[in-house]
Formats: sequence, structure tokens, C-alpha cells
Amino acid sequence: MSGSPSTGPSAGPSTGLLGPADVRRLAAGLGVRPTKTLGQNFVHDPNTVRRIVAAADLTPDDIVVEVGPGLGSLTLALLAAAGHVYAVEIDPTLAGALATTIGTRAPDVADRLTVLQRDAMSVGVADFGAGAPTALVANLPYNVAVPVVLHLLAELSSLRHGLVMVQREVADRLAAAPGSKTYGIPSVKLAWYATARQAGRVPPSVFWPVPNVDSGLVAFGRHEPPAGADRVATFEVVDAAFAQRRKTLRAALAGWAGSASVAADILVAAGVDPVSRGETLTVDEFAAIAAAGATRRVITPAPEPTIRPRAARALKRHEPHMAAPAPPRDSTA
Repeated sequence: MSGSPSTGPSAGPSTGLLGPADVRRLAAGLGVRPTKTLGQNFVHDPNTVRRIVAAADLTPDDIVVEVGPGLGSLTLALLAAAGHVYAVEIDPTLAGALATTIGTRAPDVADRLTVLQRDAMSVGVADFGAGAPTALVANLPYNVAVPVVLHLLAELSSLRHGLVMVQREVADRLAAAPGSKTYGIPSVKLAWYATARQAGRVPPSVFWPVPNVDSGLVAFGRHEPPAGADRVATFEVVDAAFAQRRKTLRAALAGWAGSASVAADILVAAGVDPVSRGETLTVDEFAAIAAAGATRRVITPAPEPTIRPRAARALKRHEPHMAAPAPPRDSTA
């Protein structure tokens, strides 16, 4: 870890952003080979990182959490715009080199950086001390983008806004509205925390190595969750509804409710048409279903396992015989 939260004057043009040659030179010097396992695709285009930071609408008062800073391309641009940046990097080699890169290329803002060598899915409010993050800005690995965003929003109530760069398909899902083909579990769960919108597309050519998909920017602003709603219960309904998204809610929620008829009663009580589908509902409607189900669901305990007669006899043969306890030994003997 390095640095501590502080606010200073803008770094301005003294912050040297990384170009394609810089990225390759840094990677070679560290012996880093981008891996698909960690979803590593490093941004090497200065105009793209400037565009991301501009779209994030940061102020000098913002404390940013960046996930997966990699070689520091986006980090450099964030440090020029925000009061402090917490860079969360799981790769120990990259985490260890980031402070040196920033110190070399942007010494005026190096004290605004704190590096956390951690898995983003294990990060919590205690990791940030008194400097609770107010914004999330990151180029997220495609394979963990949705879980990371939802985890950080759940753990860090201080996050008020953000912008993430993700695979285009993921961007479509995160920002989808009810009734669209791409609306699903990520859309509803993000809507619990924030209002999301698409903020542009990013071509594969700005990355190294070049991915085989386009990327998209998703901006979000935090809002209050549905009044009086329980997040865990609501998300349980969302998961059940989209597990069988082609079915009506009456059928899709039968297992969750205890039966299709009970599910229908719950839906009616929540003001939702039982023959509608999950892809048409807002997060508030899912929350209403969860609340209505709190007192109406029929939870049937799992049946005891059945032991066949032959197995029961075999079990009986292997039961230890009860014997009288042996007298205690005299420990002084």
C-alpha cells in the first residue's frame, strides 16, 4: 500500500499518459504477459483514457476506486482529475510496480495514490480508512465485471457515481430498461443501487492485446433503493424470475413461492399480473413481490432421505455395540 488520501492542485499537462510503446515497454520490463484468466487487456490510447475520465464527471473532491489498474494507463488520467485514487489490483507484479510508474511519470500527484493488492471481490469499507471512495471508475475484466460492480455498490455506501468500461454485451445488459431483450438479472440488480446509462462505445484497437469484442462505457448515479424493501429477498425473486424467463411469473416463481397458485396470489397482492414475465418488471415491482411473499410463501422442508430396507440392514450390522463404560484408570499407577 502506498499514499494516503489527499487533495491537491490539478496535475495538468505534467501527467504523462501511456502510449502503445510505453505499455509494451513496461510490460516487457516486468515480464508481464497479459492473461485471459485475469481478463487483462491494457488500454494504450491516451485519448480513450481522457474520454473515460471526462465521461466520469470527476471533481477534485472525488475519491476514486479503480479496479484492475494494470500498468497504470487509466490511473494516470484519474490522478489528474480526482483528489485520490485507490487502485485495487490482484496481480502482485502489477500492484508492486504501479506506484513506481506513477512516481516516475506523474510525481506531482504520486501522493494521491493508494495501491491495494487485493481481489476486488474481497474489498470492504475497512480497506479505505477515513477516505471512503465516492466514485468507481475502471476498465473491468470481462469475466468479473458484473459481480465486481454489484459487490462494490453493496459494500461501499459512499459510492455516489461511477463509470465502467466493460464488454459491449455486458454494457447493454447493465443499462437495459424493462421490456428490452437484454434486460435481465444484471439490469435489475444494478437498478437497485443506481440509475445506469450507456456512455459510448470503445473499439478493440485501443487495447493490448486486441480483444475480439467491442467495449462499452456505462455511467451510473446512485439512488435510494425501493423504500422499505429487503435487498436479499428482492434479489432472490429476481433470480427465480429470470431462471425461467420464458415462463410467466406465475410459473417461474412457483418453486420460490411453494406452488404456482401461491405465486399467483403473491403477485396479485403485489399488484403484478401473474401472466407477465420478469423482463417487463421494474426493480420496485420485484421488491413489492418480495414484500408480499414474506408472509404468503409456503416453505416446504426437504424430506428426510429414504433408506431402503437392504441398506438399513447393512447399516444395522455396522452399528457399534453398546458396552458398559470401562472403569477409569488410576493416573497415579
